[in-house]
Amino acid sequence: MTDDSRLIELEIKVAYQDDLLQDLNQIVCQQQHKLSQLEATCKMLYERIKGLSTEGSPINEAIDETPPHY
Repeated sequence: MTDDSRLIELEIKVAYQDDLLQDLNQIVCQQQHKLSQLEATCKMLYERIKGLSTEGSPINEAIDETPPHY
């Protein structure tokens, strides 16, 4: 194997690794965006459930109600 062919092989490997690194970076960015969306959805659902569970709401009355067979 000559020095030129070894150099060419190394350049090819670096080019493939650079492409892979860019692809992985794009995937991580997409996953972070999706994670942010899911966190916002969870927060919104938490606030909605918290708002429904205030005293005197039908949900609390249904939860606190004893079943008819007792």
